[in-house]
Amino acid sequence: MSAPEDALALIRSSEGLSLKAYLCPAGKWTIGYGHTEGVTSGMVIDAAAAETLLAADVAALARNVDKLVTVTLTPNQRSALLSFVYNIGVQAFSRSRLLQLLNSGDTAAVPAELKRWVYTRGRVLNGLVIRRAREAALWSKA
Repeated sequence: MSAPEDALALIRSSEGLSLKAYLCPAGKWTIGYGHTEGVTSGMVIDAAAAETLLAADVAALARNVDKLVTVTLTPNQRSALLSFVYNIGVQAFSRSRLLQLLNSGDTAAVPAELKRWVYTRGRVLNGLVIRRAREAALWSKA
């Protein structure tokens, strides 16, 4: 399955757009809408390239998430999860309590679990608090 527009919109608004490479709070060179692979200091792209990178990143991410999740998700749940995993990475997601609870069928536990993932380098980031609240709200939306 491709990446739903709700996921892309949530990622765009959460990540913001930067056409010049910058160091994110986690210490990674980042460009576009949170793209990190192959990004170096001084790198510059245009808006069309940022959209292309986002679409490719989320499509690859979606394939991995769809393999890890063993329960049926609603479109809103999948979109929320894609935004979440785009931010934390597939490896962290694959080892997470959130995934264990989800695959055990406890979908009601997911919003609270999402809201636990608000730390970078041991400190709470307000941007992550806002993002997780938006992901939890989308997850719970009928």
